[in-house]
Formats: sequence, C-alpha cells, structure tokens
Amino acid sequence: MAGLLLGGVVLLGASVQWMTGMGFALVAVPALVLVLGPHDGVSLANCGAGLICLAGLAEGWRQVRLRSMVPLIVAAACTVPLGAWFARRLPEPVLLVTMGALVTIAVLLLLRGFRLRALTGLGGAVGAGAVGGFMNASAGLGGPPMSLYAVNAGWTIREFVPNALFYGAVVNVFSVATSGLPDLDAGRWATAGAGLVAGAVVGRTLAGRVSEPRARLLVLMLALIGGATTLLKGVWGLLPA
Repeated sequence: MAGLLLGGVVLLGASVQWMTGMGFALVAVPALVLVLGPHDGVSLANCGAGLICLAGLAEGWRQVRLRSMVPLIVAAACTVPLGAWFARRLPEPVLLVTMGALVTIAVLLLLRGFRLRALTGLGGAVGAGAVGGFMNASAGLGGPPMSLYAVNAGWTIREFVPNALFYGAVVNVFSVATSGLPDLDAGRWATAGAGLVAGAVVGRTLAGRVSEPRARLLVLMLALIGGATTLLKGVWGLLPA
C-alpha cells in the first residue's frame, strides 16, 4: 500500500508539472513527507523535480535568459546549505508544521497573484533566489519564490516556463548535493521512477485538453490540501501525549 501511494503521488505531481510547467513539489512534497518522513520526502521531491526540469530543458533551453537568471541562481546557491542545516536541526513535528505552513502560505500568495515592488529588479531577483534556495533545501519548495518574482517582473508564461525549468534544475542539483539522496530501497526507487515516467505520459497527453487556468487551479488546490494536512499532522505531533 505504501508503495502504491508513493507511486501515485509521484505520478500525480509529474502529471501536473508536465501539464502546467509547475506544481510537482507543491503537490508531491506534503504527501511524500507523510509517506517517507521529512528528510527522505524532501530529498525525493528534489530528485524528481530536478529530473523533470532537466527533461523539459531539453526542448526549451534556447529560451533561457541566462543574464536574468544569474542573480537568482547565485543567491540560491548561497542559501541551499542553510536550508539543509535548518531541516536537519528541527524535530520532525516542528519541521512538518514549518513545511505545511510554507506550502499553505505559498499557495495563498500564488492564488492572489501577490505583487510587491521589492520583488523587481536585481534586488528582487537576489531576494527571490535566496528564499527559493532556502525553501528548496529545507522543504522542497523552491518554485513559489521564483513564480512570485516572475509575476512581479511581468514575465509572460512563455518567458517563465524555460527559465523556471532552468532554475529548478540547478537549484535541485544543489539541494541534492547538499542534503544527499533519500534512503530508499530498490523497490521504492523503481516505483518512484515508474511514477515519473507515467506522469510524463499522462501530463503530456492531457496538456492540450485541459485549459491552463483550470490546470493551475487544480495544482494549487491539491497543494493547499496537502499543506494543510501536513501542518495538522505536525501540530498533532506537538501535542502532549
């Protein structure tokens, strides 16, 4: 049952990522953390998101704006070790509360199309990259700060997708190199790999049949449910026995 749940979570996350260009971590992290625990759940999410981003870049790497991405990447590289250290030091219930809260807040900000003047220009890029690197290593959630920066910078969806894929590929490589691979047996690795492949097939098949606004709303609603569930489990673990 645990193996089926793991494969289903990865499949769902990969499907929505291929449909909308975002959402693997938002959808998968809360469930993976509940199934595998905080460290292995986040680490597997980093691996899966990184592989999906690399696969997507194979088609869109020519559209990456390298000059714009340098501040984001450099800032993220500086804060990834801090995020990994933070995650290792917190007790599991506290980490679950933190992850659940981060997912919930990130989703609510994305739903509102949050705009802040500070998230523009070089300073905005450095700030978004730094927060994204920290969140990616600690909670597997480097995408929302990048998304908020893109919204405030006025990027179109065509500009956003290849640059988000590039950012996700690099930052997830940094995160896995810093935190290490998840401690999974061969069966779970095979299940996760099968979920990624099946998710790519399903997502690419549905991409032209589901409107982008509806698909994105589905991603955010699933992420909101997962974030709230993780938050509640962490709170439950903090209650006295």
